[in-house]
Amino acid sequence: MADAEAGWSVYVLRSRSSGRTYVGIALDVRRRLAQHNGKLPGGAKSTRAGRPWRVGKVFGPYDSRGQAQRVEAAVKRLRGPARLRFRG
Repeated sequence: MADAEAGWSVYVLRSRSSGRTYVGIALDVRRRLAQHNGKLPGGAKSTRAGRPWRVGKVFGPYDSRGQAQRVEAAVKRLRGPARLRFRG
């Protein structure tokens, strides 16, 4: 998983309870996962219902936030398991 020194990463989370997926970007994917799972403050409201989440795939790291956001947009156009098969 990515850490703060590695740059921006795009991550796909998969809900263990519902099978849903969630796509986001972060400098620290582990910390962001803890937020989504409610262990730290700051998770996205849309991920509260699918807890617990696990990291399904990480793309990057990318040198800039802009690069990561372009990949994030491409992954978000896909649905479900197709997000995990994306080749970024």
